[in-house]
Amino acid sequence: MTILEDHLEGIINIFHQYSVRVGDFDTLSKRELKQLITRELSKTIKNTKDQATIDKIFQDLDTDQDGQVTFEEFIALVGSVLQTAHKNIHKE
Repeated sequence: MTILEDHLEGIINIFHQYSVRVGDFDTLSKRELKQLITRELSKTIKNTKDQATIDKIFQDLDTDQDGQVTFEEFIALVGSVLQTAHKNIHKE
């Protein structure tokens, strides 16, 4: 596997590490998303301890408003975080 493929698999594995905890094993509840963000993205996303921030992120991701974030919906967060990281690298 290439380095990029390893990283892609890592994103999938992180998603599943949190999604299997409650309810549907292939979606994130708000609690699971909060745990993932606070543990895995605390240096990338500001105010991860603030419930209003988590609520807003969850609402933005849950496009079908079913109270769960699918992997497809989660990818929007990954894309946004990657764009921010890319911009920050060029600022340094």
